[in-house]
Amino acid sequence: MLLTITTTMSPATDLGYLLHKNPSRVHTFELAFGVCHVFYPEASPHRCTAALLLDMDTVGMVRTGNRNSSSVYPYVNDRPYVASSFMSVAISRVFREALFGKSKHRQELADKKIPLEAVISVLPCRGGEGSLRSLFEPLGYEVVAEGFDLDDRFPNWGKGPYYRVGLKAVTRLKDMLSHINVLVPVMDNDKHYWVGDDEVDKLLRIGGEWLKDHPEREFIARRYLKNRRSLARTALARLLDEGDAGPEFSDARRRENEDVIEEKLSLNEERLERVADKLKASAAARVLDLGCGEGKLMKRLMAEKQFSTVTGLDVSVRSLEYARQRLRLDSLPEKMAGRVSLLHGSLIYRDSRIAGYDGAAVVEVIEHLDGGRLKAFERVLFEFARPKLVIVTTPNVEYNVKFENLAAGKFRHSDHRFEWRRDEFEAWARGVAERFGYVVEFSSVGDVDTLLGAPTQMGVFSLCA
Repeated sequence: MLLTITTTMSPATDLGYLLHKNPSRVHTFELAFGVCHVFYPEASPHRCTAALLLDMDTVGMVRTGNRNSSSVYPYVNDRPYVASSFMSVAISRVFREALFGKSKHRQELADKKIPLEAVISVLPCRGGEGSLRSLFEPLGYEVVAEGFDLDDRFPNWGKGPYYRVGLKAVTRLKDMLSHINVLVPVMDNDKHYWVGDDEVDKLLRIGGEWLKDHPEREFIARRYLKNRRSLARTALARLLDEGDAGPEFSDARRRENEDVIEEKLSLNEERLERVADKLKASAAARVLDLGCGEGKLMKRLMAEKQFSTVTGLDVSVRSLEYARQRLRLDSLPEKMAGRVSLLHGSLIYRDSRIAGYDGAAVVEVIEHLDGGRLKAFERVLFEFARPKLVIVTTPNVEYNVKFENLAAGKFRHSDHRFEWRRDEFEAWARGVAERFGYVVEFSSVGDVDTLLGAPTQMGVFSLCA
Protein backbone atom coordinates (compact mmCIF):
# COMPACT_ATOMS: atom_id res chain seq x y z
CA MET A 1 0.00 0.00 0.00
CA LEU A 2 1.79 3.10 -1.26
CA LEU A 3 1.12 6.86 -1.11
CA THR A 4 3.55 9.44 -2.49
CA ILE A 5 3.44 13.21 -2.07
CA THR A 6 5.57 15.42 -4.31
CA THR A 7 6.27 19.16 -4.30
CA THR A 8 8.18 21.46 -6.63
CA MET A 9 8.33 24.46 -4.31
CA SER A 10 11.72 26.00 -3.71
CA PRO A 11 13.52 24.56 -1.89
CA ALA A 12 11.49 21.38 -2.34
CA THR A 13 13.26 19.60 0.51
CA ASP A 14 11.34 21.81 2.94
CA LEU A 15 8.69 19.12 2.58
CA GLY A 16 10.69 17.35 5.28
CA TYR A 17 9.93 20.19 7.72
CA LEU A 18 6.21 19.94 6.97
CA LEU A 19 6.10 16.16 7.41
CA HIS A 20 8.49 16.20 10.38
CA LYS A 21 10.53 13.51 8.62
CA ASN A 22 14.15 14.05 7.54
CA PRO A 23 14.61 13.32 3.79
CA SER A 24 18.04 11.75 4.43
CA ARG A 25 16.63 8.88 6.49
CA VAL A 26 14.20 5.98 6.28
CA HIS A 27 11.66 6.21 9.10
CA THR A 28 9.96 3.04 10.34
CA PHE A 29 6.92 2.81 12.62
CA GLU A 30 5.31 -0.22 14.22
CA LEU A 31 1.52 -0.22 13.96
CA ALA A 32 -1.02 -2.69 15.32
CA PHE A 33 -1.59 -4.13 11.85
CA GLY A 34 1.88 -3.96 10.34
CA VAL A 35 4.87 -1.74 9.68
CA CYS A 36 4.87 1.72 8.08
CA HIS A 37 7.92 3.15 6.32
CA VAL A 38 8.43 6.78 5.30
CA PHE A 39 11.25 7.52 2.85
CA TYR A 40 12.14 9.95 0.07
CA PRO A 41 12.71 8.42 -3.40
CA GLU A 42 13.86 11.85 -4.60
CA ALA A 43 14.99 14.89 -2.64
CA SER A 44 16.48 17.81 -4.53
CA PRO A 45 16.03 21.58 -4.21
CA HIS A 46 13.72 21.49 -7.24
CA ARG A 47 11.64 18.38 -6.59
CA CYS A 48 11.04 16.29 -3.50
CA THR A 49 8.87 13.19 -3.05
CA ALA A 50 7.90 11.57 0.25
CA ALA A 51 6.57 8.02 0.20
CA LEU A 52 4.44 6.27 2.81
CA LEU A 53 4.65 2.50 2.41
CA LEU A 54 2.42 0.33 4.58
CA ASP A 55 3.37 -3.33 4.92
CA MET A 56 0.39 -5.06 6.50
CA ASP A 57 0.47 -8.36 8.35
CA THR A 58 -3.04 -9.58 7.58
CA VAL A 59 -2.17 -13.21 8.32
CA GLY A 60 -0.93 -12.23 11.77
CA MET A 61 -4.06 -10.17 12.34
CA VAL A 62 -6.28 -13.14 11.58
CA ARG A 63 -4.25 -15.58 13.67
CA THR A 64 -4.26 -13.28 16.72
CA GLY A 65 -7.97 -12.51 16.41
CA ASN A 66 -7.32 -8.83 15.70
CA ARG A 67 -10.02 -8.66 13.05
CA ASN A 68 -12.86 -6.13 13.25
CA SER A 69 -13.94 -6.20 9.63
CA SER A 70 -14.95 -8.77 7.06
CA SER A 71 -12.45 -7.03 4.76
CA VAL A 72 -9.63 -8.86 6.61
CA TYR A 73 -10.83 -12.29 5.62
CA PRO A 74 -8.65 -15.38 6.07
CA TYR A 75 -6.48 -15.48 4.15
CA VAL A 76 -7.02 -14.01 0.71
CA ASN A 77 -7.97 -10.32 0.52
CA ASP A 78 -6.93 -7.07 -1.11
CA ARG A 79 -6.04 -5.17 2.09
CA PRO A 80 -2.22 -5.30 1.81
CA TYR A 81 -2.30 -3.82 -1.69
CA VAL A 82 -4.98 -1.08 -1.73
CA ALA A 83 -5.52 2.21 0.04
CA SER A 84 -8.13 1.83 2.78
CA SER A 85 -8.87 2.87 6.35
CA PHE A 86 -5.56 1.26 7.30
CA MET A 87 -3.84 4.00 5.30
CA SER A 88 -5.93 6.67 7.04
CA VAL A 89 -4.83 5.34 10.42
CA ALA A 90 -1.20 5.34 9.27
CA ILE A 91 -1.47 8.97 8.11
CA SER A 92 -2.99 9.98 11.44
CA ARG A 93 -0.22 8.27 13.40
CA VAL A 94 2.82 9.03 11.25
CA PHE A 95 1.93 12.48 9.87
CA ARG A 96 -0.18 13.71 12.79
CA GLU A 97 1.43 17.16 13.11
CA ALA A 98 1.21 17.74 9.37
CA LEU A 99 -2.40 16.53 9.28
CA PHE A 100 -3.36 19.26 11.73
CA GLY A 101 -1.13 21.92 10.16
CA LYS A 102 1.52 22.12 12.89
CA SER A 103 5.20 22.82 12.26
CA LYS A 104 7.55 23.55 15.13
CA HIS A 105 10.15 25.29 12.97
CA ARG A 106 8.25 26.42 9.85
CA GLN A 107 4.68 27.29 10.83
CA GLU A 108 4.47 29.98 8.15
CA LEU A 109 5.19 27.26 5.57
CA ALA A 110 2.55 24.96 7.04
CA ASP A 111 0.01 27.77 6.59
CA LYS A 112 1.02 28.39 2.98
CA LYS A 113 -0.44 26.91 -0.21
CA ILE A 114 2.25 25.09 -2.18
CA PRO A 115 2.28 22.97 -5.37
CA LEU A 116 1.55 19.38 -4.37
CA GLU A 117 0.89 16.14 -6.20
CA ALA A 118 -0.23 12.96 -4.48
CA VAL A 119 -0.31 9.52 -6.06
CA ILE A 120 -2.25 6.64 -4.52
CA SER A 121 -0.92 3.51 -6.18
CA VAL A 122 -4.16 1.49 -5.90
CA LEU A 123 -7.42 2.94 -4.63
CA PRO A 124 -10.70 0.98 -4.53
CA CYS A 125 -13.37 3.14 -6.17
CA ARG A 126 -16.59 1.29 -5.42
CA GLY A 127 -18.58 3.98 -7.20
CA GLY A 128 -16.30 4.14 -10.23
CA GLU A 129 -14.28 6.99 -11.69
CA GLY A 130 -17.26 9.36 -11.69
CA SER A 131 -17.62 9.00 -7.93
CA LEU A 132 -13.88 9.54 -7.50
CA ARG A 133 -14.01 12.79 -9.46
CA SER A 134 -17.14 14.01 -7.66
CA LEU A 135 -15.27 13.73 -4.36
CA PHE A 136 -11.89 15.25 -5.23
CA GLU A 137 -12.57 17.76 -8.01
CA PRO A 138 -14.79 20.06 -5.87
CA LEU A 139 -11.79 20.39 -3.55
CA GLY A 140 -9.74 21.92 -6.35
CA TYR A 141 -7.76 18.90 -7.56
CA GLU A 142 -6.75 17.98 -11.06
CA VAL A 143 -7.58 14.27 -10.99
CA VAL A 144 -5.91 11.57 -13.11
CA ALA A 145 -7.41 8.09 -12.75
CA GLU A 146 -5.95 5.01 -14.42
CA GLY A 147 -8.06 1.86 -14.23
CA PHE A 148 -6.83 -1.73 -14.15
CA ASP A 149 -8.11 -4.73 -16.08
CA LEU A 150 -9.70 -7.43 -13.97
CA ASP A 151 -7.25 -9.81 -15.61
CA ASP A 152 -4.80 -8.70 -18.29
CA ARG A 153 -5.04 -12.18 -19.81
CA PHE A 154 -8.75 -11.66 -20.43
CA PRO A 155 -9.32 -8.05 -21.53
CA ASN A 156 -12.94 -8.79 -22.38
CA TRP A 157 -13.66 -9.07 -18.69
CA GLY A 158 -13.30 -5.31 -18.49
CA LYS A 159 -12.00 -3.04 -15.75
CA GLY A 160 -11.99 -3.76 -12.05
CA PRO A 161 -12.94 -1.36 -9.23
CA TYR A 162 -9.33 -0.29 -8.64
CA TYR A 163 -7.55 2.83 -9.90
CA ARG A 164 -4.15 4.45 -9.76
CA VAL A 165 -5.08 7.98 -8.70
CA GLY A 166 -3.13 11.20 -9.11
CA LEU A 167 -4.20 14.40 -7.33
CA LYS A 168 -2.61 17.73 -8.23
CA ALA A 169 -3.29 21.16 -6.69
CA VAL A 170 -1.78 24.23 -5.12
CA THR A 171 -2.93 23.80 -1.55
CA ARG A 172 -1.79 23.45 2.05
CA LEU A 173 -0.28 20.09 2.93
CA LYS A 174 -2.68 19.74 5.88
CA ASP A 175 -5.62 20.08 3.49
CA MET A 176 -4.33 17.41 1.12
CA LEU A 177 -3.67 15.00 3.99
CA SER A 178 -7.10 15.72 5.45
CA HIS A 179 -8.81 15.07 2.10
CA ILE A 180 -6.96 11.79 1.58
CA ASN A 181 -7.47 10.69 5.20
CA VAL A 182 -11.26 11.12 4.98
CA LEU A 183 -11.97 10.24 1.36
CA VAL A 184 -9.90 7.06 0.97
CA PRO A 185 -12.19 5.00 3.26
CA VAL A 186 -15.18 6.71 1.63
CA MET A 187 -14.06 5.41 -1.78
CA ASP A 188 -13.28 1.98 -0.31
CA ASN A 189 -16.69 1.99 1.46
CA ASP A 190 -15.36 0.06 4.44
CA LYS A 191 -13.46 0.45 7.69
CA HIS A 192 -11.46 -2.15 9.53
CA TYR A 193 -12.59 -1.08 13.00
CA TRP A 194 -15.79 -0.44 14.95
CA VAL A 195 -17.45 2.86 14.13
CA GLY A 196 -19.25 4.69 16.94
CA ASP A 197 -19.85 8.20 18.29
CA ASP A 198 -16.10 8.87 18.55
CA GLU A 199 -15.82 8.51 14.79
CA VAL A 200 -18.24 11.44 14.35
CA ASP A 201 -15.89 13.59 16.43
CA LYS A 202 -12.93 12.45 14.33
CA LEU A 203 -14.69 13.24 11.05
CA LEU A 204 -15.50 16.78 12.20
CA ARG A 205 -12.04 17.28 13.69
CA ILE A 206 -10.22 16.24 10.51
CA GLY A 207 -12.68 17.27 7.80
CA GLY A 208 -14.81 19.96 9.40
CA GLU A 209 -13.09 22.86 7.61
CA TRP A 210 -14.05 21.69 4.12
CA LEU A 211 -16.82 19.11 4.47
CA LYS A 212 -19.53 21.65 5.25
CA ASP A 213 -19.27 23.18 1.75
CA HIS A 214 -18.69 19.94 -0.16
CA PRO A 215 -21.57 19.11 -2.56
CA GLU A 216 -21.28 15.40 -1.63
CA ARG A 217 -21.16 15.93 2.15
CA GLU A 218 -24.11 13.58 2.83
CA PHE A 219 -22.51 10.78 0.79
CA ILE A 220 -19.14 11.35 2.46
CA ALA A 221 -20.58 11.35 5.98
CA ARG A 222 -22.61 8.20 5.37
CA ARG A 223 -19.77 6.18 3.90
CA TYR A 224 -17.13 7.48 6.31
CA LEU A 225 -19.37 6.36 9.17
CA LYS A 226 -19.78 2.91 7.63
CA ASN A 227 -23.35 3.56 6.43
CA ARG A 228 -24.65 4.02 9.97
CA ARG A 229 -27.32 6.56 9.11
CA SER A 230 -27.95 7.73 12.67
CA LEU A 231 -24.27 8.68 13.03
CA ALA A 232 -24.28 10.38 9.62
CA ARG A 233 -27.36 12.41 10.62
CA THR A 234 -25.62 13.44 13.82
CA ALA A 235 -22.43 14.44 12.01
CA LEU A 236 -24.28 16.54 9.45
CA ALA A 237 -26.49 18.14 12.07
CA ARG A 238 -23.45 19.14 14.12
CA LEU A 239 -21.63 20.33 11.02
CA LEU A 240 -24.51 22.39 9.61
CA ASP A 241 -26.61 23.42 12.60
CA GLU A 242 -24.13 24.17 15.31
CA GLY A 243 -21.64 26.31 13.38
CA ASP A 244 -18.72 27.20 15.64
CA ALA A 245 -20.43 26.02 18.80
CA GLY A 246 -18.44 22.78 18.80
CA PRO A 247 -19.32 19.17 19.55
CA GLU A 248 -20.67 19.80 23.06
CA PHE A 249 -23.33 22.28 21.97
CA SER A 250 -25.80 21.43 24.73
CA ASP A 251 -29.18 22.88 25.56
CA ALA A 252 -27.62 24.68 28.50
CA ARG A 253 -25.13 26.45 26.25
CA ARG A 254 -27.71 27.11 23.55
CA ARG A 255 -29.99 28.92 25.98
CA GLU A 256 -27.42 30.42 28.33
CA ASN A 257 -27.72 33.96 26.99
CA GLU A 258 -31.50 33.77 26.82
CA ASP A 259 -31.68 32.67 30.45
CA VAL A 260 -29.53 35.62 31.55
CA ILE A 261 -31.55 38.10 29.50
CA GLU A 262 -34.94 36.71 30.51
CA GLU A 263 -34.23 35.75 34.14
CA LYS A 264 -36.15 38.67 35.68
CA LEU A 265 -39.27 37.47 33.88
CA SER A 266 -38.87 33.76 34.76
CA LEU A 267 -39.84 33.40 31.14
CA ASN A 268 -38.53 29.89 30.54
CA GLU A 269 -40.57 28.50 33.43
CA GLU A 270 -43.70 30.18 32.10
CA ARG A 271 -43.05 28.87 28.60
CA LEU A 272 -42.70 25.30 29.80
CA GLU A 273 -45.81 25.61 31.94
CA ARG A 274 -47.86 26.97 29.06
CA VAL A 275 -46.69 24.28 26.65
CA ALA A 276 -47.41 21.52 29.17
CA ASP A 277 -50.90 22.96 29.75
CA LYS A 278 -51.62 23.03 26.02
CA LEU A 279 -50.60 19.40 25.66
CA LYS A 280 -52.74 18.39 28.63
CA ALA A 281 -55.74 20.27 27.28
CA SER A 282 -55.45 18.44 23.95
CA ALA A 283 -55.97 15.02 25.60
CA ALA A 284 -52.77 13.80 23.91
CA ALA A 285 -51.37 10.54 25.27
CA ARG A 286 -48.13 10.11 23.26
CA VAL A 287 -46.04 13.29 23.16
CA LEU A 288 -42.70 14.45 21.78
CA ASP A 289 -40.27 17.11 22.98
CA LEU A 290 -38.21 18.00 19.91
CA GLY A 291 -34.94 19.69 20.85
CA CYS A 292 -35.53 18.39 24.38
CA GLY A 293 -32.15 19.53 25.69
CA GLU A 294 -31.78 18.72 29.37
CA GLY A 295 -35.32 17.42 29.74
CA LYS A 296 -36.99 20.26 31.68
CA LEU A 297 -40.26 19.99 29.78
CA MET A 298 -40.12 16.20 29.82
CA LYS A 299 -39.88 16.23 33.62
CA ARG A 300 -43.14 18.19 33.79
CA LEU A 301 -44.86 15.87 31.37
CA MET A 302 -43.73 12.74 33.20
CA ALA A 303 -45.60 13.93 36.29
CA GLU A 304 -48.90 13.76 34.38
CA LYS A 305 -50.51 10.30 34.21
CA GLN A 306 -52.32 11.39 31.05
CA PHE A 307 -49.11 10.97 29.02
CA SER A 308 -48.50 7.28 28.39
CA THR A 309 -45.39 7.99 26.28
CA VAL A 310 -42.99 10.91 26.65
CA THR A 311 -40.16 11.00 24.11
CA GLY A 312 -37.36 13.55 23.82
CA LEU A 313 -35.10 14.04 20.80
CA ASP A 314 -31.93 16.13 20.63
CA VAL A 315 -28.84 16.33 18.44
CA SER A 316 -26.49 16.78 21.42
CA VAL A 317 -25.29 13.62 23.15
CA ARG A 318 -24.17 15.69 26.13
CA SER A 319 -27.63 17.25 26.51
CA LEU A 320 -29.25 13.82 26.40
CA GLU A 321 -26.92 12.64 29.14
CA TYR A 322 -27.95 15.62 31.27
CA ALA A 323 -31.58 14.80 30.53
CA ARG A 324 -31.06 11.20 31.58
CA GLN A 325 -29.64 12.40 34.90
CA ARG A 326 -32.38 15.01 35.42
CA LEU A 327 -35.12 12.46 34.72
CA ARG A 328 -33.31 9.78 36.76
CA LEU A 329 -34.05 7.22 34.08
CA ASP A 330 -31.62 4.70 35.52
CA SER A 331 -33.44 4.57 38.85
CA LEU A 332 -37.10 4.99 37.86
CA PRO A 333 -39.59 2.24 38.67
CA GLU A 334 -39.96 -0.10 35.70
CA LYS A 335 -43.51 1.01 34.89
CA MET A 336 -42.61 4.72 34.79
CA ALA A 337 -39.34 4.11 32.95
CA GLY A 338 -41.30 2.37 30.24
CA ARG A 339 -43.17 5.60 29.52
CA VAL A 340 -40.04 7.67 28.83
CA SER A 341 -37.38 7.51 26.13
CA LEU A 342 -34.57 9.71 24.80
CA LEU A 343 -33.59 9.70 21.13
CA HIS A 344 -30.39 10.96 19.55
CA GLY A 345 -31.16 12.63 16.22
CA SER A 346 -31.60 15.77 14.19
CA LEU A 347 -34.72 17.77 13.39
CA ILE A 348 -33.69 18.26 9.77
CA TYR A 349 -33.62 14.58 8.75
CA ARG A 350 -36.64 12.34 8.32
CA ASP A 351 -36.86 9.92 11.24
CA SER A 352 -39.44 7.15 11.48
CA ARG A 353 -39.00 7.01 15.26
CA ILE A 354 -40.94 10.27 15.73
CA ALA A 355 -43.94 9.34 13.57
CA GLY A 356 -47.37 8.53 15.02
CA TYR A 357 -47.42 10.80 18.09
CA ASP A 358 -50.42 12.75 19.35
CA GLY A 359 -48.53 15.92 20.24
CA ALA A 360 -45.15 17.57 19.76
CA ALA A 361 -43.49 20.54 21.45
CA VAL A 362 -40.80 22.63 19.73
CA VAL A 363 -39.74 25.14 22.38
CA GLU A 364 -37.31 27.90 21.35
CA VAL A 365 -35.76 25.81 18.58
CA ILE A 366 -36.69 27.13 15.13
CA GLU A 367 -34.73 30.37 15.56
CA HIS A 368 -31.54 28.26 15.58
CA LEU A 369 -32.20 27.03 12.01
CA ASP A 370 -31.28 28.99 8.91
CA GLY A 371 -33.45 29.08 5.79
CA GLY A 372 -32.62 25.74 4.17
CA ARG A 373 -32.66 23.78 7.40
CA LEU A 374 -35.88 25.43 8.51
CA LYS A 375 -37.51 24.17 5.30
CA ALA A 376 -36.18 20.68 5.98
CA PHE A 377 -37.51 20.84 9.54
CA GLU A 378 -40.97 21.80 8.27
CA ARG A 379 -41.17 18.69 6.11
CA VAL A 380 -39.70 16.39 8.76
CA LEU A 381 -42.26 17.46 11.35
CA PHE A 382 -45.40 18.48 9.49
CA GLU A 383 -45.24 16.23 6.43
CA PHE A 384 -43.55 13.04 7.65
CA ALA A 385 -43.89 12.81 11.46
CA ARG A 386 -47.30 14.51 11.31
CA PRO A 387 -48.42 14.68 14.96
CA LYS A 388 -52.02 15.70 15.62
CA LEU A 389 -50.88 18.74 17.61
CA VAL A 390 -47.70 20.80 17.33
CA ILE A 391 -46.75 23.63 19.69
CA VAL A 392 -44.01 26.00 18.55
CA THR A 393 -42.57 28.86 20.59
CA THR A 394 -40.03 31.45 19.42
CA PRO A 395 -38.83 34.89 20.60
CA ASN A 396 -40.69 38.06 19.62
CA VAL A 397 -37.94 40.39 18.39
CA GLU A 398 -40.14 43.47 18.92
CA TYR A 399 -39.94 42.92 22.68
CA ASN A 400 -36.12 42.93 22.74
CA VAL A 401 -35.94 46.70 23.36
CA LYS A 402 -37.34 46.09 26.85
CA PHE A 403 -34.36 43.94 27.91
CA GLU A 404 -31.91 46.28 29.64
CA ASN A 405 -28.95 43.91 29.25
CA LEU A 406 -29.43 43.32 25.51
CA ALA A 407 -27.64 45.66 23.11
CA ALA A 408 -29.70 47.34 20.43
CA GLY A 409 -30.06 45.26 17.29
CA LYS A 410 -28.70 42.10 18.95
CA PHE A 411 -30.50 38.76 19.18
CA ARG A 412 -31.07 37.07 22.53
CA HIS A 413 -28.46 34.45 21.66
CA SER A 414 -25.48 34.58 19.31
CA ASP A 415 -26.55 31.29 17.68
CA HIS A 416 -29.98 32.60 16.64
CA ARG A 417 -30.26 32.73 12.86
CA PHE A 418 -33.28 35.02 13.12
CA GLU A 419 -35.79 36.46 15.56
CA TRP A 420 -39.18 37.26 14.04
CA ARG A 421 -41.69 40.04 14.51
CA ARG A 422 -45.20 38.88 15.32
CA ASP A 423 -46.41 39.35 11.75
CA GLU A 424 -43.40 37.40 10.40
CA PHE A 425 -44.03 34.46 12.70
CA GLU A 426 -47.72 34.42 11.91
CA ALA A 427 -47.03 34.52 8.16
CA TRP A 428 -44.61 31.60 8.47
CA ALA A 429 -46.97 29.57 10.64
CA ARG A 430 -49.98 30.14 8.38
CA GLY A 431 -47.90 29.12 5.35
CA VAL A 432 -46.82 25.90 7.07
CA ALA A 433 -50.39 25.13 8.16
CA GLU A 434 -51.74 25.65 4.65
CA ARG A 435 -49.06 23.52 2.98
CA PHE A 436 -49.33 20.57 5.30
CA GLY A 437 -53.01 20.44 6.26
CA TYR A 438 -53.07 22.08 9.69
CA VAL A 439 -54.88 25.00 11.25
CA VAL A 440 -52.94 27.30 13.57
CA GLU A 441 -53.86 29.54 16.50
CA PHE A 442 -51.59 32.09 18.16
CA SER A 443 -51.06 33.12 21.75
CA SER A 444 -48.48 34.97 23.85
CA VAL A 445 -46.21 33.95 26.71
CA GLY A 446 -45.09 36.49 29.28
CA ASP A 447 -46.26 40.00 30.13
CA VAL A 448 -47.89 41.70 27.15
CA ASP A 449 -46.87 45.22 26.17
CA THR A 450 -49.66 47.04 24.35
CA LEU A 451 -47.29 48.13 21.56
CA LEU A 452 -44.61 45.45 21.50
CA GLY A 453 -46.53 42.31 22.39
CA ALA A 454 -45.17 39.56 24.65
CA PRO A 455 -41.54 38.34 24.86
CA THR A 456 -42.44 34.91 23.48
CA GLN A 457 -44.91 34.03 20.73
CA MET A 458 -46.59 30.67 20.42
CA GLY A 459 -48.27 28.87 17.53
CA VAL A 460 -50.52 25.86 18.17
CA PHE A 461 -51.00 23.72 15.05
CA SER A 462 -53.88 21.23 14.90
CA LEU A 463 -54.10 18.60 12.17
CA CYS A 464 -57.17 18.98 10.01
CA ALA A 465 -59.62 16.09 10.23
